Amino acid sequence: MTGDGAKPPIGTYAVDTRTGQVGRVMGHEGPYVQLRPVGGGREWDCPPRAVRAATTTERLRAATAHENARSGGEDP
Repeated sequence: MTGDGAKPPIGTYAVDTRTGQVGRVMGHEGPYVQLRPVGGGREWDCPPRAVRAATTTERLRAATAHENARSGGEDP
């Protein structure tokens, strides 16, 4: 999954290269990959060419940011 247009497997973590946001692959709808933010939230559509596999570091960074926001009283 390197931005070549292949759709990543459901359940994996990916990066939307347009924004840098990490999300979990929830499905494939039409030509798009549906991503959900780490920790939950509203899904967004991303073209397969703008998706790449998230590294372990990126996934952990996103999860840590979510938990820090939650523990600080924010509603991420």
